[in-house]
Amino acid sequence: MVEAQVKTELVPRRRKLEYVVEVMDVKKYYKLGKVIVKALDGVSFNVKRSEYVSIMGPSGSGKTTLFNMIGGLDRPTAGKIYIEGVDIAMLDAYELAWLRANTIGYIFQTFNLIPVLTALENVMLPMIFVGKPYDEAVEKAKKLLELVGLGRFIHHKPGELSGGQQQRVAAARALANDPAIILADEPTGNLDLVTGLKLINLLKKINTEQKVTVVTATHDLKMVDVSDRIIWIRDGRIEKIEMRRDIEAEVREE
Repeated sequence: MVEAQVKTELVPRRRKLEYVVEVMDVKKYYKLGKVIVKALDGVSFNVKRSEYVSIMGPSGSGKTTLFNMIGGLDRPTAGKIYIEGVDIAMLDAYELAWLRANTIGYIFQTFNLIPVLTALENVMLPMIFVGKPYDEAVEKAKKLLELVGLGRFIHHKPGELSGGQQQRVAAARALANDPAIILADEPTGNLDLVTGLKLINLLKKINTEQKVTVVTATHDLKMVDVSDRIIWIRDGRIEKIEMRRDIEAEVREE
């Protein structure tokens, strides 16, 4: 019953709204003893459909906290976050789980693959979770692993793969349920320079060819080259928002 209600509320909104993500005056405060830590202190911005947005800033700036808020992994102290036009603070645990499973694909810095499962089985998991028939999940997982260049490694477990290969499995898993949004938290953080660049190019390929909105929290400046917009955050506040063409123009002037 819950699933039916959520589907009725969320699915019709797909591809009709200009903004996939809306962040409105979001604040996140923590109390450490007598000290109030303002991890986010009034952040507002929107993300358009099929846009590639990078949230950048130094360690401790609040970008990962913001990432967690957008992904429904944590709740703000104040403010609103809309995903596909839905105020996620109004969803109960079941509805939020459904939203995360069907609308958002996650890629984490630490990969978060299940070590006892093969690459194929790891990619299948989100599909099995939402009730996709087993045979269909197998076929789709194979196609996704081929998409990320791992068609020959479908029966390898994470421990038998390099860091870059594991991250590509995570990217394939993020696409399993045809999400509107991919959220990537420091996706190149555990990768070497060359492998990190390959992953960045893969995310851009997915963004361009699959028309999936990508929002990444990162300190990797290589992301600037593929991002449509860069949101610079410092001390829990947005410092500036830049369009890629503006950055390119500045470089040409120099």
